[in-house]
Amino acid sequence: MSTILNTAIKVQTDVITDAERLTYAIEDGSIVQTETGYWVVQGGQWRILSIGALAPSGWVRWDDSQYTSSNKLTIGIGTTATLPNNANTITSYAITPTDLYNPSTKRVFGLNENDTYLCTIVFKMSAPNANQTYGQLKLEGGNGTPYERLSATVTFPKGNAVDHDFHEVFQYYTDADFVTNGNYWSLTAVGGDIEIWDVIMFIQSVQLR
Repeated sequence: MSTILNTAIKVQTDVITDAERLTYAIEDGSIVQTETGYWVVQGGQWRILSIGALAPSGWVRWDDSQYTSSNKLTIGIGTTATLPNNANTITSYAITPTDLYNPSTKRVFGLNENDTYLCTIVFKMSAPNANQTYGQLKLEGGNGTPYERLSATVTFPKGNAVDHDFHEVFQYYTDADFVTNGNYWSLTAVGGDIEIWDVIMFIQSVQLR
């Protein structure tokens, strides 16, 4: 009669800071522990491990500095522009900012297929002809998944060239194409020109795979 042995292998990961983690060479299979959780390199990038209900959420905020009250972005009537954000100021917790947004291409990404996120878009705006002008904000670029349904109508209360605040929250999941190629936020001016500035984007992970 054969003997069945119970065996166990104990592995203790290095405990470092998130700042130290970002200086490490990217090598698939590497795993470390930081103040924000357990991180592993998968597919050439750091990913935070999801362990059931213990999977931590995280968030990132990007503030644009290119378009300000003294240098507003004008979107002409009938024109669509990609929402600008040069990520001049970045604040984050538990997520590497470049995993979710590339300021060079202005594309938004997800960490894994079937993750869910909340995205908050904030900016200041005005319209020279507020009575007949509105904007259409959309998440575009999906290959098959109709992400453009994540949209909001940007309206201007009475007052030509009066400054207003825009704030909208969107919830979405990420498909494989979203993770690989990313999508982008667009703003179309309808009925008149639109000016926007002080753009902020905030993304919170709600559920990681």
